[in-house]
Amino acid sequence: MSAKALVSLKYVAFAATALVLAGCGSDRSYQAAPSGGRDRDAAPSDSTMSGGGAGNALFGSKKDSDSVAINAFLWRASLDTIAFMPLASADPFGGVILTDWYAPPEAPDERFKVNVYILSRVLRADGLKITVFRQQRDASGQWRDAAVGPEVSTEFENAVLTRARDLRLRAVPENN
Repeated sequence: MSAKALVSLKYVAFAATALVLAGCGSDRSYQAAPSGGRDRDAAPSDSTMSGGGAGNALFGSKKDSDSVAINAFLWRASLDTIAFMPLASADPFGGVILTDWYAPPEAPDERFKVNVYILSRVLRADGLKITVFRQQRDASGQWRDAAVGPEVSTEFENAVLTRARDLRLRAVPENN
């Protein structure tokens, strides 16, 4: 066999392999994973950032309940409440906000980290879970985990819930 025939045979083999692999695809459309207990029957206004317009296209509606399964007021209020801390990551679709370590200027040998989990589309206290971590610097300069009272997380949650209620009241038009 000539070198030219071998090259042609390689191209034919490549094309045949590509066709076989292309035929292995599925005709089913993509389906999102289940939301794992999130409330899918909440009002559509709770699932959008702005309550209408472009927010509906970005954050879904009652018809498209797989888009976002968190409460937008809780999301915004959480970001507002921890705005003084540096963000490590924020996932608006999963409802998770993780901060990086923050050392208050008045206590440089102590630092805090906050994890916020928004669990529901409904603006309720059980739709929010906040965990606070604390570390202190020892004499050798190493950071060591320190205890955080449960009231600290509760105070953060109450601050977020209060802010979320205020945001919701401002978003609802007054009836004259």
